Amino acid sequence: MSRSALRFLSCMLCVLLGMARPAAGAPLLKAAPAKAAPAKGSLVIIGGNLRPANGAVWERIVKLAGGKGAGIAVFASASGNPERSGKSLVELLNSYGAKAFFVPVAVKLAGSDYQAAADDPQLAQAVRNAGGAFFSGGDQSRITRALRHEDGSNTRVLDAVWDMYRRGGVIAGSSAGAAIMSSTMFNRPRTVLATLKLGVADGQEITEGLGFVGNDVFVDQHLLVRGRFARMLPAMLAKGYKLGLGIDEDSAMVVSASREVEIIGYKGALVLDLAGASVHEGAFNIDNVRVSYLDNGDRFNIATHAFTPAADKADGKLDPSRPYYREPLFSADILGNATVVDLMSKLIDSDQPEAIGITLGSPNGVQPDLGFEFRFTRTADSVGYQSAYNDAYSIYNVRLDIRPILIRRPLYQYK
Repeated sequence: MSRSALRFLSCMLCVLLGMARPAAGAPLLKAAPAKAAPAKGSLVIIGGNLRPANGAVWERIVKLAGGKGAGIAVFASASGNPERSGKSLVELLNSYGAKAFFVPVAVKLAGSDYQAAADDPQLAQAVRNAGGAFFSGGDQSRITRALRHEDGSNTRVLDAVWDMYRRGGVIAGSSAGAAIMSSTMFNRPRTVLATLKLGVADGQEITEGLGFVGNDVFVDQHLLVRGRFARMLPAMLAKGYKLGLGIDEDSAMVVSASREVEIIGYKGALVLDLAGASVHEGAFNIDNVRVSYLDNGDRFNIATHAFTPAADKADGKLDPSRPYYREPLFSADILGNATVVDLMSKLIDSDQPEAIGITLGSPNGVQPDLGFEFRFTRTADSVGYQSAYNDAYSIYNVRLDIRPILIRRPLYQYK
């Protein structure tokens, strides 16, 4: 896309949004630094694979952007095919009542000068005047590359997103669009198990995100489906985070200006609290991580750390003297799809004081003799709730200790 075509598109956006057209040949001035006013807006942090039929999430985005007819700036910057992805998202948001528009700022957008687009003042004003922004999935490093200058400073369009958010708008993001929400994000990560074995380094496995959620919370996505809760811990320790929020697929964390987190969608989120954790030297080895699972409708306050179960669980607090499960709890694949939540759910409703899960890799993989034990323990602070309508649980404040273990080869023999 040429500079003149970009200017034409920007002017059309100006007309649609009620702004005056700039004079021809107006210079592209460098954006001023974003103001540091506190954000009055909301975040909708989606774990990826958000289904078009998941009305609870799409409708919330539109509502937070201002309701029917709300302008929502669609960033497909992370996508390998931004034009197609952007078009689909605009149509989908509009089907839920929005007046969405595509923002042509993407590294992979054919024929486009993304650096010129990101500093175009009319395009920035269109974003600033919107009620929300939506960031698609893909490669999160493409988002930061498109919206920041090489020296790390904000482009005009990124400053506009911040202005919209501070004014009270909503920023939503799915998958890669969720990863950018914290000030640190995964960049070129290894597998989850390899991350436990080898750790993370700045500029390699982790890098800077956009930090909409604040500097005190680490965010990750595709959490339960891909067992990514475990990889959060090395990243959090490397950057000094005490609190981590991880959201699963087809689900969202809605974060209000008061830092109240509400879970909506198909599954839920994990809260990782390292405030009382201790780390040992050598292979990854950590004690006293506090893990909580937030189900649909549950709330968690980032500032106070208070948990509130959903309405269907409010009267369903579990009685430890009347457990349902009465056998030892063990999993041979703690990083499997939703295995961690299944094990925690059984533990909180069990006569067993602890549950154990392990993970190990291929005999041909990195450090094949190294595995890890995940030991979950109920404490005096552990609380569980069960829905009145189904088997869904909410689980708060379970202790987690992770130990390196020696894997002997061969792991098994034929009888």
